[in-house]
Amino acid sequence: MAGTLATQILGILFCLSAAAAAAGTKVYSFNSQNSTSVSSLNASDGICKSVVEPLGYACQEHTVTTKDGYILSLQRMPSGLSGQAADKPPVLLQHGLIVDGVTWLMSLPDESLAFILADNGYDVWISNGRGTRFSRGHASIDPYDSAYWDWTWDELAAYDLPATFQYVHDQTGQNLHYVGHSQGTLIALAAFSQGKLLNMLRSAVLLCPVAYLNHLTSPFARGLVDLFVAEDLYWLGQHEFSLRGPVVNKLLEDICIMPGIDCSDLLTAITVIRTGTIAMYDYGNENDNMVHYGQPTPPVYNMTSIPNDLPLFLGYGGKDYLTDVRDVQAPLDNLKDHDGDKLVVQYTDEYAHADFILGVNANQIVYDPVIAFFKIN
Repeated sequence: MAGTLATQILGILFCLSAAAAAAGTKVYSFNSQNSTSVSSLNASDGICKSVVEPLGYACQEHTVTTKDGYILSLQRMPSGLSGQAADKPPVLLQHGLIVDGVTWLMSLPDESLAFILADNGYDVWISNGRGTRFSRGHASIDPYDSAYWDWTWDELAAYDLPATFQYVHDQTGQNLHYVGHSQGTLIALAAFSQGKLLNMLRSAVLLCPVAYLNHLTSPFARGLVDLFVAEDLYWLGQHEFSLRGPVVNKLLEDICIMPGIDCSDLLTAITVIRTGTIAMYDYGNENDNMVHYGQPTPPVYNMTSIPNDLPLFLGYGGKDYLTDVRDVQAPLDNLKDHDGDKLVVQYTDEYAHADFILGVNANQIVYDPVIAFFKIN
């Protein structure tokens, strides 16, 4: 386990809900040659130049503009270390909130999913969501303008994900596999439930699905939920939620003095998702919801409408205090009629939230089964 508070705070990155941007354990490690360069890289250099190419891998920088004007960066790894061009379908990797595409590249090449997939012949595409350090562009709005941050995770499902899917599909001429972690699972489930993207999708891997959070067990995360962090920050004028800023420092100070909070271990979750359903953004009162949705409460994403023949892989862990085992049961219940040969569910008792992307043995525990899943779909 990494020992510094700064390193532990990185665990928070994988767990923040999209609302904050709008308004681990024993197998978790940063002991890689890549971690230092990743933490200190300059956004202007890009992911390819800073992280991928120094390790001998080919990498291309791409951009795509969403229908609402956000300019997103994508990185393509068209070959493995051998230089042989990919001969398998494209795979799109989608990170959680506040972090970016570097999530998939932080460990050694034989421990990081992006490198592993490239070395196994897949055409790897790494997505960077709006507002992250590599996707700060917009067709008409400056990121220093509060209007730039006027979105919720609904827009990620409605605009970002479709834009990246369409771009990868157009560039490769093939349907793609999808891998999402944490919030990357949430936006995918929302899109799939509305029938979006399915015509371009081969299969979907959902690691630490965060659709339902009724049984959030971390006192640290629960403290933030009770404070309703996203709304408070928004009304205080903090439109961008930056982990390097004074707002987060003050927030951590306030949370860490609460009874029962142990801030020596911050590898658990921050979230403001507090209901038992997956619904669109709640504007806080019936009148505003009526204006936006034509009904007093936000529309619910119906998970039971996901096609039963869509190949799905769900991975979750017993030590994940954000994605509690009981909450994962909710999407599984929605998938009870799913075709048996199209659904793979993997439970790893010793895994926490960040272990699925940073665990030193994730290559054997998670990625080998994922690649096996891709091969049959």
